[in-house]
Amino acid sequence: MSSAEKILETLRAQGKKLVVAESLTGGLLTAEFSRIAGASDVLLAGVVAYETSLKHELLGVSKQLLQNQGAVDPEVAAQMAEGLRVKIASKLGLELAQVVAVSTTGVAGPTEQDGKPVGELYICVSKGPETAVSSNVFAHQLDGDRAKIQNSAVLLGLGHLWEEIAE
Repeated sequence: MSSAEKILETLRAQGKKLVVAESLTGGLLTAEFSRIAGASDVLLAGVVAYETSLKHELLGVSKQLLQNQGAVDPEVAAQMAEGLRVKIASKLGLELAQVVAVSTTGVAGPTEQDGKPVGELYICVSKGPETAVSSNVFAHQLDGDRAKIQNSAVLLGLGHLWEEIAE
């Protein structure tokens, strides 16, 4: 059983849903889940906000934060996950505690972005009820070319998500 299958099975057993907010991984993380038969009963949405301004428009990331820090920042990762989670829960009439989010933002290369080096990456897993939201951001500095960095980011995203939901 793949990591994505274990995650979907665990969330299903917990009665929870999943949303994915991606930048650096460009949809690759969502694809890990969507290729699994039956994923649609757990996976609600995958949003790729590659353009920085769309992180604000689609995911609710603070415009000020994006202007001051750029898109590659731990707080941006947190706001991406939290923003999509809140938006989807609200649109579907779900309790926030029923929805788990994972987000990715970083620099895949070949050149730096906003002064951040190639391979800098932030992944956030956001979960919990409105009164006790838990958003954990994980920072990584990866080596390799664009494809290696993106694929490593997907594996790290799956790993962090598993750690957060299996506890």
